[in-house]
Amino acid sequence: METMPRKTLRAVVFDCDGILVDTEPLHYEAFQRVLVPLGLGHDFKHYMEAFIGFDDRDAFLHAFKEAGRELDPLTLHSLVEAKGFALQNLIEKGVPTFPGVVELVRELAAEGVPLAVASGAMRHEIVAFVKSLGLEGLFSVIVAADEVRRSKPDPETYVCAVERLKSVHGWSSHDARSCIAVEDTPAGIYSAKSAGLFVIGVTNSFSANQLREADHVVPSLSGLSPSAMAMLLK
Repeated sequence: METMPRKTLRAVVFDCDGILVDTEPLHYEAFQRVLVPLGLGHDFKHYMEAFIGFDDRDAFLHAFKEAGRELDPLTLHSLVEAKGFALQNLIEKGVPTFPGVVELVRELAAEGVPLAVASGAMRHEIVAFVKSLGLEGLFSVIVAADEVRRSKPDPETYVCAVERLKSVHGWSSHDARSCIAVEDTPAGIYSAKSAGLFVIGVTNSFSANQLREADHVVPSLSGLSPSAMAMLLK
């Protein structure tokens, strides 16, 4: 017989930055390596207040907009590439995660619950992060910023994740409400809920009050289990 998580919980879709890995300080440092020479550097406090939830493209667009400067598509592309190279150099030194993350992902995989990543990071970054955590092969679907036209808070990232899960696992229907999204930002929560998923907010980056639009809010993933997540859906 199938276990309760398999019967109730169709899939779990994780955000990457701020959920699987604690990469915001790394993203900040990589952005500064590109922005400072352009006279567009800023401190970490401003980054956390104004840039969390943006993918690389929107982050550069926002930085230029704040400075009242134009940014053409060709230059934007080169800046995103430069930031990617800078981040890769930082990743090679090691990537921190959050309590309970690795354990929960492995428990869900062991229960046979399909797993996905839906992130504003670039695909090569997500692959590197997942590898650094020793979780290679556990996520059947990855949707990255460079694979969608509209980033979070638009629902496209999560709509695409559910569609790919449906295709990979042979689902007969698009049952997003039986899937749980795990998010740490208001933009990510809005994206997932707009796509029809049940959302667990984790207070890694924002307060519980700021994540109040989530269906359930927790301080850490260490208190969750596959069965507990299935019960939330019930």
